Amino acid sequence: MNDASHDNTGTPTPEELREQMERTRDKLGQTVEALAAKADLTGQAKDEVAAVQERAAGKAGTASGRMRHLTEQAAQRVKDRTPDAVLEETARVTAQLRERTVRAGQYAAVKAPDPLRERAERAATAVRANRAPLLTGSALLVAFLLVRHSRGRNR
Repeated sequence: MNDASHDNTGTPTPEELREQMERTRDKLGQTVEALAAKADLTGQAKDEVAAVQERAAGKAGTASGRMRHLTEQAAQRVKDRTPDAVLEETARVTAQLRERTVRAGQYAAVKAPDPLRERAERAATAVRANRAPLLTGSALLVAFLLVRHSRGRNR
């Protein structure tokens, strides 16, 4: 600001104040975007899972056992980095899903034909055998939805 742009009392003009406010808004927006990128648990988790998968793909032999171990480690890291609110919401949603699954299973046991019930039992067995990756995926989905929802409110 130069002296000619001030009024006689030495204070900035309304136009200068507007420009200063706009610059401040721009800087604040950039800061918020940078903080959002740091808090992007979904992106961090995807990077971590990709790194784990890459390391696991390079190793032969006991790949299946090693992959399970690495996936469990990645799941634990994601869980450790996930805010408590997200974990609580995940637990609530999981409880709802369990309840609805039990009800659906009871209904299916009564109404479904035998071949369909057999397939459903096989699918349930596969889900039980792969809990860690499914829980990791669920946590990632909830984290992504919460981040997306919070970004929507900030706009």
